Amino acid sequence: MKRLIAALCLLTAPQAWAFEAFTIADIRLEGLERIAAGTVFSYMPVERGDRIDNARAAEAIRALYRTRFFNDVQFGRDGDILVVTFVERPAISKITLVGNKDLKSEDLLKGLRNIGMAEGETFERLALERVTQELTRQYNNRGKYNVKITPKVDQLDRNRVNLTITIAEGKASKIKHINIVGNTVFTDEEIRKDFEADETNWLSWYRSDDQYSREKLQGDLEKLRSYYLDRGYVDFQIESTQVTISPERRNIYITANVREGEVYTVGEVKLTGEFIFEEEQLRQLLLVKSGETFSRRKLEDTSEGITGLLANIGYAFANVTPIPEIDREGRVVSVTFLVEPGKRVYVRRINFAGNSEVRDEVLRRELRQFEGGWYSQALLDRSKIRLQRLPYIKEVNIETPKVAGTDDQVDVDITIEERNSGQFQFGLGYSATQGLITQLSLSFDNFLGTGNRVQTSISNNSIYKRFDFGFLDPYYTDDGISRGFNVSYRELDAGEANIASYTTDTASVGVTYGIPLSEFDRVTFGVTLDRNVIAVSEGFTPDEFVDFILDDVVVNPVTGETERDSGRGRGAFNAIRTQLSWVRDSRNRFFTPTAGTLQRLSAELTLPPST
Repeated sequence: MKRLIAALCLLTAPQAWAFEAFTIADIRLEGLERIAAGTVFSYMPVERGDRIDNARAAEAIRALYRTRFFNDVQFGRDGDILVVTFVERPAISKITLVGNKDLKSEDLLKGLRNIGMAEGETFERLALERVTQELTRQYNNRGKYNVKITPKVDQLDRNRVNLTITIAEGKASKIKHINIVGNTVFTDEEIRKDFEADETNWLSWYRSDDQYSREKLQGDLEKLRSYYLDRGYVDFQIESTQVTISPERRNIYITANVREGEVYTVGEVKLTGEFIFEEEQLRQLLLVKSGETFSRRKLEDTSEGITGLLANIGYAFANVTPIPEIDREGRVVSVTFLVEPGKRVYVRRINFAGNSEVRDEVLRRELRQFEGGWYSQALLDRSKIRLQRLPYIKEVNIETPKVAGTDDQVDVDITIEERNSGQFQFGLGYSATQGLITQLSLSFDNFLGTGNRVQTSISNNSIYKRFDFGFLDPYYTDDGISRGFNVSYRELDAGEANIASYTTDTASVGVTYGIPLSEFDRVTFGVTLDRNVIAVSEGFTPDEFVDFILDDVVVNPVTGETERDSGRGRGAFNAIRTQLSWVRDSRNRFFTPTAGTLQRLSAELTLPPST
């Protein structure tokens, strides 16, 4: 700024200019590094062929300073050539934030961009004060009034700078008292029940509800307004709000002055506009009844209900507007719902984005909204839930932009955030009884992007060995019938555990089919074949075990001894097991559902000729 003032002072002093007025034959620019000559000429109010004097030179210099590209601009003359010498302001090479924890760097940098401070922009030292003010403002909005901002500028080559901003966030100011003034009908506890902000209490260390922020306060004031409007207080007003901070900037005191007004009832309720459905059918969706206490929430819910009904049959851009007519003398509110369905819309194309592992067709088979069909909000909502219930999908976002150049078509853009679908587990241990214990398992919920489930596991120690393999195709048919296979093999040596002198070898193979009965219900039927071979040997096997295993007496032709006498032998047992289960699943997502239930009922029966 001092250089600018000095330059302007020189321009106003006649003795500072040695040359007299002349006609510009050419213009030569000197000192430019990053700024293009074309950019300079676009801002200069003089050009070749113009006649320049002290006044026009001063005007040109002011115009160039206003670009904020230069620290210094000087005019000189070389014959009839106008020589303009520049000292450019440096460019910001990098902005580094240090010490910020409560606020994300991208949020802080976004605020700096709004004041013209960003990487690649021209650096101005006077703007450092604006940087401090902007970052302080952002922290104050989050209740941090003790924040300290320290910017540091490092000069680089090629007229560049690095800007490092060190932030000492300090502790958030605590809400010590919230005072609602003017409420006579409802207590403070009633109207503050749903507030996000609260006075410091014994749970504040966990909920952080006593940390002040401007956004939190605005949200709570809107909740306060809604509380009264939903209970008939149409004239309710928040007349003023004061936020006071203690001198040490640690405590916040909030006061809201309110005027409750009187309770209003509902007068006449009418429907107008283009109905599509019969008026009587729409009236069944009216939650607002004549004679009852007015409620803004019921107005909004009624509008959403009618809008949703229309959206489910293709009217994607339907609009239902409640128009209240207030009679303040009679304290009555009459309501007219204006129904504007708009044009019926169908879906042109359904696009997927974000799915790098799972194939499009695996996702598409879960959809209930189809291309070429009428738009349906209910089918889109159901499609989103079905996608979220896949174990390899983390998040689903659906947008329905209009097709350019049409008023009756939309595209459905579905953005997928995938979840890791593979799991590998390995365990190693040691036991005095079992010796070295090893466990290995591998599972895929989305094997090779097909949506099929594959899992295998191996367990091994001196007593017990087991191998399992399972495969499930959830869409064996296009109708959603599933088919799965299971194979397992187990060995048990009870003698190694000093339990009894017998071993078991068990092999199983099974197949299951699942049939969808409805959108939420499924029946699964399975058959498993088991073969269990039990061998006993000399030792301390209980007689009951031997009697059960050795039903047939076999005589040794050499010794004349039977297996029962020797205490050793082998028996084989076969089983045919059937499983039947019913599952009702209405959850809204696979992991951490927030709505719905999962109910399961199962039974197992062993069929003849099982042994």
